[in-house]
Amino acid sequence: MTTILNYALYASLFIHIILIAIVVWRVWRGENVIDRLMGVELMGTLTLAVLVLTAVIQNRSLYIDVALGLAALGFIGTIALARYVAEEQMF
Repeated sequence: MTTILNYALYASLFIHIILIAIVVWRVWRGENVIDRLMGVELMGTLTLAVLVLTAVIQNRSLYIDVALGLAALGFIGTIALARYVAEEQMF
């Protein structure tokens, strides 16, 4: 890969890691459950982006497989938590 592409990939990876730190702070200090749930979902999405960037940088497809599995588990977890929150809001 060219050096410009390497710099862009590493800069993007650095930015995503900074964004994960900001989202972790928001999940910790969130105002309500919905705010925290959205933060957890965003953290999962950013983690997937970090895994894909790592796969591109290291030229390994294993990280993309892990990202796909994590995306499926994150989707199921989000549905379960949203259903739990919806049931709590009813009562």
